[in-house]
Amino acid sequence: MTTPIGETLREIYTLLLAAFGPQGWWPAETELEMMIGAVLTQNTNWANAETAIRNLKENDLISIKALSDMPAPVLAEYIKPAGYYNLKATRVKNLIALLDEKHGGDLNNLFSLDIDTLREELVSVRGIGLETADSMILYGAGKPLFVVDAYTHRIFWRHGIIGEEVGYHDLQMLFMDNLPHEVELFKEYHALLVKTGKEFCRRKPLCSNCPLDSMRT
Repeated sequence: MTTPIGETLREIYTLLLAAFGPQGWWPAETELEMMIGAVLTQNTNWANAETAIRNLKENDLISIKALSDMPAPVLAEYIKPAGYYNLKATRVKNLIALLDEKHGGDLNNLFSLDIDTLREELVSVRGIGLETADSMILYGAGKPLFVVDAYTHRIFWRHGIIGEEVGYHDLQMLFMDNLPHEVELFKEYHALLVKTGKEFCRRKPLCSNCPLDSMRT
């Protein structure tokens, strides 16, 4: 049975999909590339992260062995466009170390874990928080875990669906408890919310042209 909040979530999704169309997110050729991208896009925009990823791809460096063998300072030079490059190089190396040391360099071995265990392992990596880990689980491992971010919180708070103080877990459970656990639905919904946040639900909102303007309370 669909709940009232479930109906609201469906309405939001329908409005955004009609306005923007499918987003085709996450743009990566491999699961490892997606995971590296999730680290590089922290605290920057996707265009900068994409340039850094392109640098790695053009030099055939998107592999566990290549990243494992490469010293962090050298990696930092390749990923400079992503910003905070020394810090992010260390975080990428930490992730690769997890794959090497606990899973024999086999992503499939990591992704075979259940969602809770997989998440626990990913957030144990220094520099990987809940949002980054959950992005890897949804877009990399292809497991149904809804990713929330600052845009999600801002949109749903401004529309009176959640309180301003609601934290990551409770907001995530709003989606998990009221939507079918479908990977493609979760991917598309998250991407559409990011698109809405960037285009309209900014710090200074552009409500009049937003696809969700009709839902404002």
